[in-house]
Amino acid sequence: MKEKNVVIELFCTFARIGLFTFGGGYAMISLIQDICVEKKKWISHDEMMDITVIAESTPGPIAINCATYVGYKMRGIAGAIAATVGVILPSFIIIYLISLFLDSFLEIDWIASAFKGIKIAVGILILDAAFKMIAKMPKKPFQMTVLTTVFLIMMAVNLFSIKISSITLMVAAGLCSLIAFCVSNNMKREGQNL
Repeated sequence: MKEKNVVIELFCTFARIGLFTFGGGYAMISLIQDICVEKKKWISHDEMMDITVIAESTPGPIAINCATYVGYKMRGIAGAIAATVGVILPSFIIIYLISLFLDSFLEIDWIASAFKGIKIAVGILILDAAFKMIAKMPKKPFQMTVLTTVFLIMMAVNLFSIKISSITLMVAAGLCSLIAFCVSNNMKREGQNL
């Protein structure tokens, strides 16, 4: 019975996240972190950072991948399905209803005004998630160098309208980290051999 209650709780929690988050997966990360890490303590801060990296690197929307992971960790396949359906269902229903009236929906002044405010809130939610993750990140020289370099590149990309995919930056950061790991391991082995 307890396992069934957790599956229902996973569904309800992620349905609430899906219902009240505008702006897609990145905006949802802040809420997922707040609820799953801070309030319910289903996962740790380190797990949330790992989940975010893995969810961004794998196919599919980041919030759905995060929900699936949390659900799977809590209750296996049943938890993964409950969390995934929970986060998808509200958006699906809302988009379906909007599509029925799309032509007239965006012409309503108060809805157009509301969406302008929602855009600002989405940006703030994304920044909130980024600041929380940076605060929990280990402050080692290598990590800070990668963070600063990627930040400066993204600023240059936006200021000068250069087209660089975020995937390219992620792969480059991953390769740099892999090279640093290999160099560090080789230095340790050479130190042990001496």
